Parts: sequence; C-alpha cells; structure tokens
Amino acid sequence: MDMLGDAMKNPFSAASDFPAALGVPAQAEREYPDKLDARLLRIGAVCGLAAVMGALDSTIVAVAQHTFVIQFQSTPGIVAWTVAGYLLAFATVIPMTGWAADRFGAKRIFIGAVLVFTVGSLLCAVAPNILLLILFRMVQGAGGGVLAPVSFAIMTREAGPKRLGRLVAVGGIPVLLGPICGPILGGWLIGTYGWKWIFLINVPIGVLVVVFAAILFPREEPCPSETFDFVGVLLLSPGLVIFLFGVSSIGVRGTVADRYVLLPTALGLALIGGFVWHALHRADHPLIDLHLFRNPGLTRANVTVLVFATAAFGCMLLLPGYYQLVLHRTPIQAALYMLPQGIGAMSTIPLAGIFMDKRGAGKIVMAGISVIVVGLGIVSYGMAKQAPFTPILLIGLAIIGMGMGCTLMPLTGASVQTLAPHQIARGTTVISVNHQIAGSLGTAVMSMILTNQFNRSEYITAANKISALEEASALRGVPVNPSAIPSQSLAPGFWEHANRDYSHAYTLVFAIAAVFVALSLIPASFLSRTPADETADA
Repeated sequence: MDMLGDAMKNPFSAASDFPAALGVPAQAEREYPDKLDARLLRIGAVCGLAAVMGALDSTIVAVAQHTFVIQFQSTPGIVAWTVAGYLLAFATVIPMTGWAADRFGAKRIFIGAVLVFTVGSLLCAVAPNILLLILFRMVQGAGGGVLAPVSFAIMTREAGPKRLGRLVAVGGIPVLLGPICGPILGGWLIGTYGWKWIFLINVPIGVLVVVFAAILFPREEPCPSETFDFVGVLLLSPGLVIFLFGVSSIGVRGTVADRYVLLPTALGLALIGGFVWHALHRADHPLIDLHLFRNPGLTRANVTVLVFATAAFGCMLLLPGYYQLVLHRTPIQAALYMLPQGIGAMSTIPLAGIFMDKRGAGKIVMAGISVIVVGLGIVSYGMAKQAPFTPILLIGLAIIGMGMGCTLMPLTGASVQTLAPHQIARGTTVISVNHQIAGSLGTAVMSMILTNQFNRSEYITAANKISALEEASALRGVPVNPSAIPSQSLAPGFWEHANRDYSHAYTLVFAIAAVFVALSLIPASFLSRTPADETADA
C-alpha cells in the first residue's frame, strides 16, 4: 500500500517505470517537454487514423440496413444483427485489453487489432450470405473493441501528463466526428459504388495504419506480466455483453418490466457482481483492478462520464429520427443536418485540450456541460415550436457540439492523468467499459421515454402502422392494401396532428436529457482544477 500511495502521489516521477508499463524498454531518464513535438503528433495521427475506422464503422452500417435486406433477401430483424453483433463483440474484448497491453506491449496489440479489423472488413465485403456477414462483423467488432483503449493508452504513455490534454484533443476529433460522418459516407458509398465499399474502404486505411505504427511507435521488448485472469474473463465479458443486450432491449420493448429486458439484465448484473466479488476477494491479479477506484481522479471522472454520457449520448442518437419523422427528410439529409454539431466540436476541442493542460479538467468540463445544457434547451424550444430546419436548430446543434468538444476528451484524459505508469492500460480499459455502459443505458432510457410517448398518441400509432405497411409493400413490390390502412388516418388534419405529437414527444426527451446533463455538473464539480504540471509534480 505504501508503494501504491507513493505512485499515486507522483505518478510520472519515476521516468524509467513509465515506458516499461506498456512493454517499452526502461530508460534511466525520460523527460516530457511542454510542447507537442513532430514525433508525438505523428503518433497521435496514427492513433487518430485507427480511431477513424472504428468510429465510422460503428455507425456507417446503419445506413446499409435496407440494402442488406434486399441484397440477401432477409428480414430487418436478422439484418439488425450486423449492428448488434459488432457492438456485442466490441464490448466482449474491452475488458481483456488492459491485460493484453501489459503482457504483450501496446504496440503489438495495436497492430494486431488493426489487422483483425482490416481482415474482418475484407471478409464482410465478400460475405455470400447474411449469416456470414454477421459473423464477419463480429470479427470487426473484436478488432475495434481493442483499438479504442489501446490507442488511448499509447497516447497517454507518449504524451506524459503535461501534454495529454492537447494530444487527446488531436486523437479525439475522429471519435466525435465518426457518428456524424459515418451515415453520410455510408450513404454516398452505397449510392455511388455499392454496399461492399463501406467495408473495402477500411482495407487501405488499415494497411497504412499498420505500416505507420510499425515505423513510428517505439520498439518494445517482451514484458512479464501477471497470470491471466480466466475466471474474471468468464464472469465479466459475458456479463457485460448480456447486460448491454438486456438494456438495449428496453427501447424496443418500451418498458423495463418485459421479460426480454429483465432476464438478461439481471443475469448480466449477477455475472458482473460475481466479477466484482472475485476481483476484490479472490483474484491476486484481476482482469480489471477495481482498486484503481481508490484514485479520486479516476473515480470522479468515471462517475461524471456515466451521468453525462447516459443523457447526452441517448438523446443525440434519436435526433436523426426527428428529422425523418417530423421534418420528412431522407436518411442522408438527416445525417447532413448533424454536421453543425461536428463543426462545433472541432472548433472547441483543441482549445479544451490546451486549457486542460494549463488549468486542469474541472473548469473546462463544467463549462462544456453548461454549454450543452444551453444547446439542448435551444433544440427543445425549436422542437416545441415545430420549427422546420431553420437557424434555431442549426444554432442549437452547433452549441451542443461546442460543449461536447469541451467535455468528452478532457473527461477521458482526467480519468488516467493521475494514474501510476503501470496502471495506465487498466485505467483506459475502465473508461472504455464505462463509455459502453453509459451509451447503452442512455440510448435505452431515452428510447423508452420516446416509445412510451408515441404509444400514448393514437395519431402516432396509426402513422407508424401506415409506415410499416408501406415498407412491407415496397419490399414485396405490391401496393398497400387499402383495407389495412387505419380509419382515423382518413380524418381531416390527421398528419398535422401526428406531426404535432411527434414534436411533443421529441421535445420531452430532449428536455429530460437537458436536466440529466445538468445533473452531471455535481460530480464534475469535484474534478481536479490543478494544472497538469502541478498534478505530475504533486
């Protein structure tokens, strides 16, 4: 405990320990300059390029769902597993990433993950049927799940505490832009070159990343590590996947009381609880070291991420649906309308990184959260007024993006900035797992609220039935049966009433999200407001 206390007081003072933590040969002394040098920027660019693949691919396939139904003569329910399978495989491998980075070195794991992702992309492009496509998407997910935490571990190692905010800002831009640009790029590739190219585009990028990583990343030597925690893997990985599967079913079922929600969620929580007990009482070297939460910096950052991301991620994923249902835009148009958020994030994330290094994460995160609350309020107001795509929504989205740029990357950096060198890989695994849980919880809860609001409106119920009939008829190539159309849809002003109810439902969701985002100011107020150099020298 004395050694742990010394390390936490001065995590980066033992320069020789820092590179060895991830498999780099120990040096007698390692100095971290204050400025971002060319070598560090090149390493950040390689990690960012890898992040582009993972961030884009997690959303780009959503645009191709209808294409897959037609191409493979399948059903929407089966095709949806091309997204769900990717996300579940992604979540499965995250807990093992920290151990693997410690045992084999971050460079080897990074290159291996890129190769797995690239090969998975190539296999997806040549998949002859939907079942193999789902399987190959899971291969992609396994590679993508490793990339995020190990990339962050590499950047943390190479930057040191005084430059972490600025470097994370560089590598974080693709993470923020991926969900926005993915649907746009996917729609363009499918319309211009065909669906195979949403996967083939990853192959040259993956090859470039492997070559650059082999050249630019520091050479590593094998580093002995503790025994692999097999019991922890058997408890945590399936527990996390089953829990996320149950939670993600909330939006579909519209309630937490459904057995398809309760059973997997309870089983997942039981397995996760079993891992917690195992890690604290039985394992000498657990898969995830829960004693890391003794570090107040990591604990405060992770609590803030959980509260903030649950609200912010959940509502923003629903916004394209608003554009399509209420404003009657195409999926590609809806994706394009999300661009102000990306532009706003790009305008603030470099400044947030600089501010974090100079003043600590606390102030910039609280400012970012406050800005997001203002942006959500503006968007909610526009929805309540049933505004078309006018400057009011543009301004609201841009403000939300500016707040995101000031919040997400500083929070991620703050979670590991005060860790000892040998704790970096495990710390990045913790924050990655937290992001997955928060994103799934947020999407599920916000979708449930929206679904319940839809079910309370007879106009929306009838409108959704008409839309389902039209989609089914289009797939079969036959006209809609007039007798199946709900009778209330023939009443005067039906679609005006449906539009009004759609708007009110989305307004409520975004108003609730604004309240919960504001609540994340409470844990954020405890984040460090100490400059990085003072934190490092303690």
